[in-house]
Amino acid sequence: MTEINKRSIVIKDLIEHATYIAHDNLEVAEQFLVAADETFKLLGKMPGMGKMSQFYNPRLANIRQYQIRGFKRYLIFYRAAETGVEILRVLHGVRDLGSILDEYLENEEL
Repeated sequence: MTEINKRSIVIKDLIEHATYIAHDNLEVAEQFLVAADETFKLLGKMPGMGKMSQFYNPRLANIRQYQIRGFKRYLIFYRAAETGVEILRVLHGVRDLGSILDEYLENEEL
């Protein structure tokens, strides 16, 4: 079976995004969470399908990104592992992704 490991901050990311979406539509927020989970499973089966991220920080060189199915502005940042994938963050695409991930590096060991 394919392993899908999520960093603890991923749960926080998902809750924040779903809460924001729920302000307009609770049903869509629930669909977002289901779509995120389905996309995690898809990445676990085919970890090479996401595109390599293009960040200046060399520690982010092996990080891939992929859109949540049906929610193209929400990006999953992950890296392939021998047994599956490690989900690092789920972020909205309009944010300063490089800065957020750089800050994340300061607090977490990738």
